[in-house]
Amino acid sequence: MAAFEKLQSMLDAAMKQAGEESSMLLGQGMSVAASDVLNTNRKSYLGDEDNPIYVVGVESREAYPGFFYLLFSLGDTIVMSSILLGIPGPRIQEKRRLSIQEPDDVDAFGEIANQIIGSFNSVFQPNLPDKVHLKLLPPQKYVPGTDPLTDELPFPDGEYLMYRAPLQIEGHEMNMVDILIPHPLANLFDPQPEEAAVEAVAEVEAEGEESAGPLPSILVLGDDQGRQELVQGLSDMGLNLIDAPLGADLPGLFAQGDVRAAFIFLKQTSDRDLAICKRVVPMVDRSGGAVLLSAPEWTRTAVLKALKAGVKGVVMPPYAPHELADKLEKILHH
Repeated sequence: MAAFEKLQSMLDAAMKQAGEESSMLLGQGMSVAASDVLNTNRKSYLGDEDNPIYVVGVESREAYPGFFYLLFSLGDTIVMSSILLGIPGPRIQEKRRLSIQEPDDVDAFGEIANQIIGSFNSVFQPNLPDKVHLKLLPPQKYVPGTDPLTDELPFPDGEYLMYRAPLQIEGHEMNMVDILIPHPLANLFDPQPEEAAVEAVAEVEAEGEESAGPLPSILVLGDDQGRQELVQGLSDMGLNLIDAPLGADLPGLFAQGDVRAAFIFLKQTSDRDLAICKRVVPMVDRSGGAVLLSAPEWTRTAVLKALKAGVKGVVMPPYAPHELADKLEKILHH
């Protein structure tokens, strides 16, 4: 994939400034860490998304025409708007848990979104050679399974560069901010050498095409007993299983096939155990796949940390009939 290093640098600077300025607006510390960049498309992004999201569309005008999108979890927007409205902490947690978004929340988050786009303009304008103006579009809530997909909502179908950055607010468990930028607009912001740009687009398009080569592979990691249960649950899928212990050489495993999904069994879910997600998730993301974790016990905090690390779901043994197969079908979009 082409580097788009300048674009990523501008986005990270804009989100850092947005965090600092939003902290003053909220009266509480907010920050956005540096982003990772992945390839995605609407089908892949929404295919594993079960939670409501809030889509902030941005129109880029002047010499850089196009649209890009900031995606927040609905829960995160409720936290931010509630803080701005001065709502007490326990009530914020209740609103988040129940996904309660009131008209005042919509207005308050609109104010925060305006602040964020102002930060983007203050970074993009002096760093681009030609004139640019970024305009905020009305934020849109999207609830998977309830709201219909249209040509434009929650965002247009197509291939995107996705810049994923951790959102942090003191005293609250927050998720990721995803910035989706179509390749043509990314190449306007940060022109790539022609060969690199073609290679980047070709790589994303190839992810959406049916491969004439070997079947996709499933990586199964864990200790012997936990791994064996996963392998048994997945063995009837007719796909290539790459079966290995947690300490195995990951690059070597990924070289064995086109890994489109990974199932990881953990005996415990401490921060140390969950650290493997930081290694596996980016490698699986390159093929447009997803990672699921299995463990005998889960706490709410551990689940949130796993999801924040990019894991798409968690399961607990013993597995119900067809449970693993159904989850794999969802990952592969059969």
